[in-house]
Amino acid sequence: MKKPVIAIDGYSSTGKSSISKVIADQLGLIHLDTGALYRGVTWFALQNCKGENGSIDLNQLFSSLDQIQLEFKNDDGELILYLNQQDISKEIRTNEVSDNVSLVAKQKEVRDFLLQSQRSLAEKGGIIMDGRDIGTVVLPDADFKFFLTASIDERTKRRYHELLSLGIEANEQQVKENLIERDKIDSEREIAPLKKAEDAIVIDNTYLSKQETIEAILAYIQKI
Repeated sequence: MKKPVIAIDGYSSTGKSSISKVIADQLGLIHLDTGALYRGVTWFALQNCKGENGSIDLNQLFSSLDQIQLEFKNDDGELILYLNQQDISKEIRTNEVSDNVSLVAKQKEVRDFLLQSQRSLAEKGGIIMDGRDIGTVVLPDADFKFFLTASIDERTKRRYHELLSLGIEANEQQVKENLIERDKIDSEREIAPLKKAEDAIVIDNTYLSKQETIEAILAYIQKI
């Protein structure tokens, strides 16, 4: 029997990736954090494609996409993102990447570049993929679709503590403003905006722990 394909979309800092990892472990699936792929492209752009004013030169990035090789490698059960053979799993979580990733992710050239690789990974089944347009664009035929949301204050708190745990300096108000701006860009972009698939199950985890959110998702999957 073919293992299921599961799509988990939602807002930043709702726990999509960490929750998907646990579910993948429990169901014997491969977990793919698509947000990490976009962060990887953004980090590449910040290192190699800056214009004279210090911001990302998008045209330079588009012409450099063929120089980007992103892959996940298994490290004791955890998938680590590598860019051109370099571990960038910590670098992609910095504030600079967070401030620029929505701009990069809304570009059609970047989305097209990453879309086919994401679909190819899902063809054999047995995968859980999280992001912002998985259920709507990347995997519209996924067996299960979920959409995670939470209040902006709760998401700010989670993101702030995540940054501190990574040893990254952060200002809580700046984190909140960054999340609000990312929500706006992600939801209003013309190409593959952040939105709930019509057949997705919505889970508001403002008042749910990570474990409670996982149990809610598993309960639905195992009920079918």
